[in-house]
Amino acid sequence: MERHSFPAMGTQVELFLDTSPSAESRSAFDSAQREFERLEALLSRFRPDSELSALNRRGALDAGPELAEVVRLALEARDRTAGLFDPTVHDALVSAGYDRTFDEIDPDGRSGTPRRCGGGIRIDGMRIELERDVHLDLGGIGKGYAVDRVARMLVGVGPCLVNAGGDLVCYGRPWPVGVDTAEGQLTLELDRGAIATSGRDRRRWRRDGAEAHHLIDPSTGAPAGGDLLRVTVVANTAVEAEVQAKAVFLGAPASGPAVLVTNDGRTIFAGGLV
Repeated sequence: MERHSFPAMGTQVELFLDTSPSAESRSAFDSAQREFERLEALLSRFRPDSELSALNRRGALDAGPELAEVVRLALEARDRTAGLFDPTVHDALVSAGYDRTFDEIDPDGRSGTPRRCGGGIRIDGMRIELERDVHLDLGGIGKGYAVDRVARMLVGVGPCLVNAGGDLVCYGRPWPVGVDTAEGQLTLELDRGAIATSGRDRRRWRRDGAEAHHLIDPSTGAPAGGDLLRVTVVANTAVEAEVQAKAVFLGAPASGPAVLVTNDGRTIFAGGLV
């Protein structure tokens, strides 16, 4: 088993190849790391020189293929989830205190006024235009997009697993994957597919003496409330798993296998998991 790890997109990325050490596997890992870093440089809202930051500053951009594709995927997800997944939560995140990389967030301070979501986005070919005062955050779906791309690169070398802070894709053989429940860890066996988790326990801080977190409810423009602590879903791709995890956390029914952990310590299995 070959393993390679590196930091990217605000987390630690792990790559696994079920193959013997070789020049081919080392080259594949190097290419995969460069792809993660390239996509982060394009899609990060925290990098002032990224394509996404240029779009947010200008309000319109003739985008490259990756940014255009991720924005299209995000818009399709917003339509499919009736707005529960929404890439226009950028200003709401900033107002809640997530105005810089998570490692740099002030752990306690004052929050701003909840900001509106659901703003207009228009795509015509490679041209992206944002409604006035609308800005995009593509953090979760961008990470899922990168995981999907890198997994497709690695599977040509051998059975592979790509894990970016819980956004996970595997191909080629059964892989044991741990999922946290209220009672401990459950092991799922996947031979092809993706897992993603959304939860208020993952990225949180305090504002005005109360806990804040990165999962914005687009209907309020503020960090989501509710009875759930964490949701993990299984889907065909990391992009789809990201979308479904956020939607289920905000109240949508699970459309596939899912593990829901409540604030009061219960575990709920859905979509055929028992």
